[in-house]
Amino acid sequence: MRSDKRPPTVTMADVAERAGVSRALVSIVFRDVPGASPATRERVMRAAEALGYRPDPRARLLGSSRSRTVGVTFGLHHEFHAEVVEGLYGAVEGSGYDLALGAVAPTRDERQAVQSLLDYRCEALVLLGPTLPRASLEELAERLPVVVVARALRSRTVDVVRSDDVTGARLAVEHLAGLGHERITHVHGQRAPGAAERRRGYRDAMRAAGLDAQIRLVPGGLTEERGEEAASALLADPSTTAVTAFNDHCAAGLMAAARARGVGVPGRLSVVGYDDSRIAGLSSVALTTVAQDGTTLARSALDRALARSEDPAEPAAEVVVPPRLVIRRTTASPA
Repeated sequence: MRSDKRPPTVTMADVAERAGVSRALVSIVFRDVPGASPATRERVMRAAEALGYRPDPRARLLGSSRSRTVGVTFGLHHEFHAEVVEGLYGAVEGSGYDLALGAVAPTRDERQAVQSLLDYRCEALVLLGPTLPRASLEELAERLPVVVVARALRSRTVDVVRSDDVTGARLAVEHLAGLGHERITHVHGQRAPGAAERRRGYRDAMRAAGLDAQIRLVPGGLTEERGEEAASALLADPSTTAVTAFNDHCAAGLMAAARARGVGVPGRLSVVGYDDSRIAGLSSVALTTVAQDGTTLARSALDRALARSEDPAEPAAEVVVPPRLVIRRTTASPA
């Protein structure tokens, strides 16, 4: 018969009793403040481990002037953001800092996510692909260090860590032009972070290849649904033989819509995505794409956040990480 009784909660008093010290001394150990000898700290930690005690991270903030916590906002449905968050967890290991996450979703905007992290007394913020106006970001940077990831931003007070999206778009066009394509269309990300730079890289590469007259932009977006919607306008012109999409999910939606209309990929239409997300590497997709280095972006963002947190006089900086082209099975010479 299943019991509905929950296991008893282990308290700080239980740890104190097992370690043979006062509750106040246990609090000192877990708040990592002076007042306990190394031997006492070790005894308390052994007792906590034996009892399975985990301190409430909020209790550590009491009586301390520092939280040693970096707040991170991320798009709940953005696969690339998840990759960067995973990289941040790897980078923060052993640094003496913790991460606090603030999700952005259709029912929870960026300002709410940021406020929740401010309430948690984070010492710095890492914002993944934020859409807040520059003025709002700079106002926030007056309160604590702010690192913007995956968005180009000119600011003297906000740190920026981003991929070179102009170069990434250029790599995609150069690959397609090298295969012999001339009618290359770009399905862009409209107002999404990075979209303007990828449009510029596309235009620059088309002009450099002598294909000025073939430049064509079709509105797309971040999701498969936006890619499917873009396919209608794209496929209305049968002369188009290749497309670069704003990201991998947009490309996947576009390919699904194309194949549903009997348009072969890459037989009739070559497609290049962006991000090298997990969907791009699936054997059923095998998408040629531009890879962003999520691990390096995460490490660089955390380095900037910690540097500014430890030394507020440290000037803001911009770190630009080069992308690379990953060739799979969705591109070929035009039929």
